[in-house]
Amino acid sequence: MAEIFADPEFWVGLGILIFIGILLFYRVPALLAGMLDQRAAAIVKELDDARRLRDDAQALLDDYKRKEAEAEKEVSVIVAEAKAEAARYAAEAKVAIEAQIARRAKQAQDKIAQAEAQALAEVRTLAADAAVAAAEKLIAERMSEPRSGELIKAALKEIPGKLN
Repeated sequence: MAEIFADPEFWVGLGILIFIGILLFYRVPALLAGMLDQRAAAIVKELDDARRLRDDAQALLDDYKRKEAEAEKEVSVIVAEAKAEAARYAAEAKVAIEAQIARRAKQAQDKIAQAEAQALAEVRTLAADAAVAAAEKLIAERMSEPRSGELIKAALKEIPGKLN
């Protein structure tokens, strides 16, 4: 039996058995299991939190995508309305310009007609004045003293009949 005490393997085995005994006496495996259980629970909690955060982030992303799609629809509606309004304004402006051009053309035609009428009246006045002057000249050349006396007497005789 003394040989057993001289064998280093015996002492190593005995040391291992004592070490395991101490570990069991102080319940180290239960502590280690409890620590591992706590760590596993913390990891599970972190995974659940990460999963919840990922779901929240996905919900936010979906919400932003929906809002972006709605905003794009609103933008397209606004752009379409703006184009329609611009076309309507252009058509109204075109009609207004055409009406203004027509009014100005009418005013110009009226001025031209008025100028023509005024020129025609001036020509008639000048023609009448020239005719009167020519008639005076002709009458003056052809009228003699005895002839003018006879005409005056004939005109005086006609006056009482024309006054009634």
